[in-house]
Amino acid sequence: MPRYDFRTPRLFVEGRLAADARIALDANQSNYLLNVLRRCPGDEVLVFNGRDGEWRARLETDGKRRAALLGIEQIRPQPPPGDLHYLFAPLKHARQDYMVQKAVEMGASRLVPVLTRHTQVERVNVARMRANAIEAAEQCGILSLAEIAAPVGLAQAMTELEPARLLAFCDEDAEVKDPVAALTAARRADEPMKVAVLIGPEGGFTDEERAMLLRRPNLVRLALGPRILRADTAAVAALALVGAVLGDWR
Repeated sequence: MPRYDFRTPRLFVEGRLAADARIALDANQSNYLLNVLRRCPGDEVLVFNGRDGEWRARLETDGKRRAALLGIEQIRPQPPPGDLHYLFAPLKHARQDYMVQKAVEMGASRLVPVLTRHTQVERVNVARMRANAIEAAEQCGILSLAEIAAPVGLAQAMTELEPARLLAFCDEDAEVKDPVAALTAARRADEPMKVAVLIGPEGGFTDEERAMLLRRPNLVRLALGPRILRADTAAVAALALVGAVLGDWR
């Protein structure tokens, strides 16, 4: 079987996965399989729960147009969890949806909304973020579900970040001309590191916030090139750089 099967529908479920285990589906999942995709009883579906790997399952219905799945066999074991934290200033709905999906696709294992002085959006819909993280994992063959943290202030986020974790601080005022070289210099061993990536608001960090961040010892300050990027674009650029130099792309 190929590493990823993108032709078979793929769903995240909460329950335990095992051979002959019956997996209940909610109304939205039932509607998606039965009415949107026009799947029939006996059709196969791929399922994962972030703990038990990926399973092949068979679609069943109970006559009320509610669907369930019956576990058949595991086709991929659960991989070790990633350890890449993504900290970001919240954005407006559509752009934040995009950013969450792309961060998950790029390997982020924990997403932390961080409130800064120039953050434009202070109310964060954590449930919506989780739904976008699940959708990205379903579509891209990812087996581990990213943790979605509650919003915190910048100072608290830095306090909660363990000292051993390298912080890649993306700062448009940084004098670094070569972010790859800067990340390479921060690499401590020829293996994936514990890393956090911080992207600020489009209004930038205040002088006080920047000074606080620069006092952190385990930090690499990055500029992401000669152009000013929107925050959702910066997320993809920064996570790609970290994945290639410090993460599991190597």
